[in-house]
Amino acid sequence: MTLPPTRRVIGPVARAGERPVGAARPRVSFEFFPPKTEKMEESLWEAITRLAPLDPAFVSVTYGAGGSTRERTHRTVKRILDETRLKPAAHLTCVGASRAEVDEVIHDYWNIGVRHIVALRGDPPSQGGIGGVYVPREDGYKNATELTAAVRGQGAFEVLVGVYPEKHPESPSLDHDIDVLKAKVDAGATLGISQFFFDIDAFLRFVDKARAAGITIPIVPGVMPVTNFNTLKTMSVACQTSVPSWLANLFEGLDQDPETRRLIACSVAAEMCAKLQEQGFNDFHFYTLNRADLVYAICRVLGVREIAPASSEAAA
Repeated sequence: MTLPPTRRVIGPVARAGERPVGAARPRVSFEFFPPKTEKMEESLWEAITRLAPLDPAFVSVTYGAGGSTRERTHRTVKRILDETRLKPAAHLTCVGASRAEVDEVIHDYWNIGVRHIVALRGDPPSQGGIGGVYVPREDGYKNATELTAAVRGQGAFEVLVGVYPEKHPESPSLDHDIDVLKAKVDAGATLGISQFFFDIDAFLRFVDKARAAGITIPIVPGVMPVTNFNTLKTMSVACQTSVPSWLANLFEGLDQDPETRRLIACSVAAEMCAKLQEQGFNDFHFYTLNRADLVYAICRVLGVREIAPASSEAAA
């Protein structure tokens, strides 16, 4: 009797686990937000302590609209510089601030040793929110392109900029977004970080359009392993990120089951990253929400392991 050929069916996560020894190590980066309370400060530093051994390319720290978290952001960035070997990438926006005020922040960051800045226009004022009417100050920078040029004009910063694979909420078209990104690159942007997404095809189409337009800077997928689906829906509406029906089905009926939600969130994000890795992407930016556990597990899937300290450090 002739036996049928052996079938071997495995998914992207299993294939990621079969990555050959010596394969290029993925570059990962993490986003944190400045804490408001002592308890939140403790949670943030627990996350930083857990993720720091993964040797991220950089860690970003968010900046509230109109500079509303300016002091907390600056303090968090300074502590990262003082107490870790991580490279902080400080967020900076120009909403509600004069050019002189923004320039002062850039100058302060340079003086304390920051060399990476995430240049963002920022959300409209609170009465409008994302998608509201944005009116730049007469004495301020009009947009992220002008802000990028200002940052580069003050020092040899690495300037990171945001991209929206499914179109910015205020943009008339995706082609317009590509034109804006090209203008940012011409102004000195060195890296693009995407808004979080779940439609991998939309992200790939955006990158293809950017490359066809002559944009060559790295475009890094932004990944957010969200455990609270209701929170995800609110965030998605604000930034107009599509939420597929299959994701809603996975979280249905789990409002009172946080542990199962966490497992699903990790599974979804890990599979998405593994699929992107198969498409040739080896850089990933994680929106951690100041929690390390899920991100740490996903990095493990991607082949990112802790970097052992140098012998001289270990002996210290």
